[in-house]
Amino acid sequence: MKTIANTPLAATVVTPNFDRSQLKSRIVHLGFGAFHRAHQALYTSEMLAKTQSDWGICEVNLFGGEELLASLKQQDYLFTVAEKGSDASLLKIVGAVTEALHPKLDGIDTILAKMAEPQVSIVSLTITEKGYCADPASGQLDINNSLIQHDLQHPNAPQSAIGYLVTALKMRRDAGLQPFTVMSCDNVQENGHVAKAAVLGFAKALDPQLAEWINDHVTFPCTMVDRIVPAATDEMFAQINEQLGVVDPCAIACEPFRQWVIEDKFVNGRPNWDVVDGAQFVDDVIPFEQMKLRMLNGSHSLLAYLGYLSGYEHIADTMTNPDLRQAALNMMLLEQAPTLNMPEGTDIAAYAQQLIARFTNPALKHQTWQIAMDGSQKLPQRMIDSVKFHLAQGTHYRHLTLGIAGWMRYVSGQDEQGNSIDVRDPMLAQFKAIYQEHGLNVSVVKPLLAIDAIFGHEISQNPSFVHAVETAYQQLLDLGAKATVHALAR
Repeated sequence: MKTIANTPLAATVVTPNFDRSQLKSRIVHLGFGAFHRAHQALYTSEMLAKTQSDWGICEVNLFGGEELLASLKQQDYLFTVAEKGSDASLLKIVGAVTEALHPKLDGIDTILAKMAEPQVSIVSLTITEKGYCADPASGQLDINNSLIQHDLQHPNAPQSAIGYLVTALKMRRDAGLQPFTVMSCDNVQENGHVAKAAVLGFAKALDPQLAEWINDHVTFPCTMVDRIVPAATDEMFAQINEQLGVVDPCAIACEPFRQWVIEDKFVNGRPNWDVVDGAQFVDDVIPFEQMKLRMLNGSHSLLAYLGYLSGYEHIADTMTNPDLRQAALNMMLLEQAPTLNMPEGTDIAAYAQQLIARFTNPALKHQTWQIAMDGSQKLPQRMIDSVKFHLAQGTHYRHLTLGIAGWMRYVSGQDEQGNSIDVRDPMLAQFKAIYQEHGLNVSVVKPLLAIDAIFGHEISQNPSFVHAVETAYQQLLDLGAKATVHALAR
């Protein structure tokens, strides 16, 4: 069988130039998804090329992805990342992976034993917001989550990432081993703090002494990750495989831009990722994280909801509409930037223009539908925190208001032509119940704002904010998304 492991590749393909036989599984990563492949795994591979160190990655998928890991094993744990610019695509072969495990293929005990091995220094995570099983309103572990309930009753046969982490840390403590660092790489505000709260919440419910040991010995660095990685499509695979000259079912495409800001807080050693362009270790990640979440992700969500409703399939398509393009830029500069407190010398205006250029890249088929997923988990840090700032300051937030109204219109499940929208969200049942009662009517605004897990209590009771959202929502009903955005730009 021809794979990238046994087929000569074109000289233009960047291949690993280090001795992979020297690698050890010193990182266990939970969540071998598209973003991890195009970000942390690639960074690690490029770091190995510069340092000749032994920091290999054992990849783990806990839910689904069995076929992906099986394919990865067949090609000697190599896979392709295509960095797609506007004019050209650069292929890079990632060589940092040493193993791949899945509970259905290898067993839960095998994964836990791997996490407890002495040489494992870091367990990193890309498990999405939902994977932390946290209550959005409090930020603490949702003890009633079905996965958490299962894992508390069966701690040696966990299903959730949180259950795996706590059980593996217990195994290390009981064996007298140093703990590993838990490093979240999810696009979640203060992700290290979220991970720590979930792990400690679970450990306290299981064994308070274990929780105390974790609190005293385990570190949870925050990270800020940035790279646009569209969901894989048949078109993407066809393009990569043609350029590569062989089929790689693990391949993924992304934009050339990348950034990784990492809090330098590792209890048991770390790779020198900062020898690679785009990675830096800092004392405080939060300012960088807020800039990215509000300016990039917030404007992405605005474009996703209003762009989808306007009939645009991809983010680059929305950039062909001058009103949407201007709305995204105005939201960044006029409403998100004032909420930030960045280190001296940060050029926020240049960052905003760079984001517009990234969104415009026609080679990236980043679906508005994909970005629109899980809005209930994303809105608080992308838009609602900024609304709170403006309400306190008495300043304008028209674009944020329209973004929130756009989300409300999107989760109705019906587009402007009467077609069904495939809404993906953990709170979908609540949205459906509200729309079944009210229909496509502005009266849905107040019950949607009353969902404390998304909006909290404070702003949902603010008459000015409620009126602003109702007005924007009614405009979307009366005029449609395109005309509403056009009116906003005037």
